[in-house]
Amino acid sequence: MNPITFTDPRNAPPPAGAFDRFFLKLIRDPRDLPFARVQVLNLVVMSILTVWLYVDFNIWNALLFTAWYARQLGPYTLMLHNVSHRKFFRIEYGWLDWPLISILGMFFGHMPNGYFAHHLGMHHPENNLDEDLSSTMHLQRDSAWDFFFHYLGHFLVLGGHDLAGYLRDRNRDGILRRMRLGIMVWFGIVICLAFVNWQATLLVFVATLLITRTAMMSGNWAQHAFIDAAQPDNCYVNSITCINSTYNRRCFNDGYHISHHWKPTRHWTEHPDELAENLPAYADADAIIFRKLDFFLVWVFLMLKRYDWLADHYVPIDDRNRTREEIMALLRERTRRITPGTPAAAAVV
Repeated sequence: MNPITFTDPRNAPPPAGAFDRFFLKLIRDPRDLPFARVQVLNLVVMSILTVWLYVDFNIWNALLFTAWYARQLGPYTLMLHNVSHRKFFRIEYGWLDWPLISILGMFFGHMPNGYFAHHLGMHHPENNLDEDLSSTMHLQRDSAWDFFFHYLGHFLVLGGHDLAGYLRDRNRDGILRRMRLGIMVWFGIVICLAFVNWQATLLVFVATLLITRTAMMSGNWAQHAFIDAAQPDNCYVNSITCINSTYNRRCFNDGYHISHHWKPTRHWTEHPDELAENLPAYADADAIIFRKLDFFLVWVFLMLKRYDWLADHYVPIDDRNRTREEIMALLRERTRRITPGTPAAAAVV
C-alpha cells in the first residue's frame, strides 16, 4: 500500500478580527467561516462592478467584471455546493440565505434555487446512473462530440424542462416550487434590467449563466468520466478524486468527489482524513485518484485524448505496480460508453 502525503486543507483557518467574531454568532459550524468571507467579499465587489457596468458600459469595465467573475466563480460555486448540503446559517438567521447566497449567485450565473434542485433533488439520489439527467454513463467520455452535442447541448436546451419533469414525477413538489420561483425571479430581474442597459444585462446575467453551466457540466463530466462498467453504482469507481491541488485549497477540497458521494454531508475539511483512513477500500476497488489536477484539467485532457498526461498524474495506491502504458489502458477502458440497462453490481460497503 502506497502512503499519500496530503497538502490539501484538513483544518479551517482560525477566526481573526471583528468580522469573523460577528459571523461566528450567525453560522452553525465555525469551520465554515471561509464561506462568509466569500459571500461578503463577492457581494460587495460584484455589486460595485455591476452598478459600474450599468452606469458606463464599455470594454474595460466589461473585462474587469469578467476577470473578477472568472476568478471567483470556483470559490462561490463550491461555497454554494457546501451550504446546499449542510445548512450554513443558524435557524434564526436563515433569512440571510437569500441575499448572501441566492441573489449573489445570480452574478455568478446561478438561478436562485436551481443548483439545489439539480444537485440535491436529482443528481445525488440517482448517483450518475440511468435516471440521472446529468449521467455520463451512456456517452463516450473522451469524445468532444459527445460532450458538446449530446451532453452540454441537451442540458442547455432541455435541462430545465427535464428537471421539472423529473421532480414532478417523483413528487418532490417543494423543491420544484422553489426552482420555479427562482426561475421567475431570474427572468423578472433580467427583463426589467434589460430596459435599463441591455448590454450590461446580457453580460452580467445571461453570459455568466451560459459560462457557468458549461463549466459545471464539464466538471461533472470529469468527476464521472472513469466508470467501471461492472459496478457503475459503486462510488469508488463511478467517481474520481483529485488531491494536492491549488483548486482544493481555493475551492474547499472539492476534488474529493468519491468521499463526497459516499457521504454528501461530510464536512469539506474531513475529506483528506477520510481518504487516508479508507485507502485500503479505495485500493481494493481500484479507484482513480489524480494528483495536482482539477476537474477542468481532467476534462481538457479527455477532450484531447491525452491519456499520457492523465497517467503522469495518476496516483498508485495499491501493489499492482502498473506500467505507464497499463495505467493509460485502465483509464481508456473506464471512459468507454456503457450500454443502457446494464445491471449495476452491488456497491462496495
